[in-house]
Amino acid sequence: MTRLTAGGSVSKRADFLAVEEPLEIRVASKPLAVTMRTPGHDVELAAGFLVSEGVIHHAEHFAAAIHCAADGEENTYNVLDVALAPGVAPPDPSLERNFYTTSSCGLCGKASIDTVRTQTRFDVANDPLSIDAAAIVRFPDELRAQQAVFERTGGLHAAALFDGTTGEMLVLREDVGRHNAVDKVVGWALMHGLVPARSCVLMVSGRSSFELTQKALMAGIPMLTAVSAPSSLAAELAEEAGLTLVGFLRGESMVVYTRPDRITNESAPADDPDEPRASTPADRTPLQKAGQP
Repeated sequence: MTRLTAGGSVSKRADFLAVEEPLEIRVASKPLAVTMRTPGHDVELAAGFLVSEGVIHHAEHFAAAIHCAADGEENTYNVLDVALAPGVAPPDPSLERNFYTTSSCGLCGKASIDTVRTQTRFDVANDPLSIDAAAIVRFPDELRAQQAVFERTGGLHAAALFDGTTGEMLVLREDVGRHNAVDKVVGWALMHGLVPARSCVLMVSGRSSFELTQKALMAGIPMLTAVSAPSSLAAELAEEAGLTLVGFLRGESMVVYTRPDRITNESAPADDPDEPRASTPADRTPLQKAGQP
């Protein structure tokens, strides 16, 4: 690569780039979807994708997976065929994507708007998760410290699952696609018998979109935290489902959009009677979208 500064120096050197290749996911030899991903943890990716799409819900539903050659060609390890357990219904034809999923969009190719909102079997609203703010603010640094590939390329998203009781990071996965990183985490959780992931926290390196919020719900995860902002639809879905949605998690601060009751603040100073009291959910107006009065 050539690095240059306008009106300044020019230098050449080798550089590392994040790998992006297609993965075709098949179920019982029938093509289901193609996603652009970073190779690695493909079985977890496929398992998490099937959880997100509502095809499987527990570890025993996923029987096996194998990389296979596409149409008699050399095996490039870009086609993964999944076998479901006996008695598990195959994916509904309506789930089939009309075209491939890009690394930036996990919903591209959905056949209709009706298939976007997938119904979860897990109720996160009654999850007893309670976690102190001091533990949550450590998550971004722990996430960044474990991003080995990002350290070399600067071009990958990351997602991690934390135990909300101990604060321990359970797993971290990187990918060029935000949704793929989350699917890999969900797939890992499924294979370790942790779906539904009760009292766990999903941390993502970017923003919280509708699709990532939905993936958290499909895996039974009661809290989603992100270093950037959520979209309006993500906040609406989280509020509707009872998921705690945290954005702008930077330094010692965060913005809690929904279900703040799960977050304690034990190190906060005692209330000053002369200071204005903090607003309660009853004081606040419903979430507003940009451009609305």
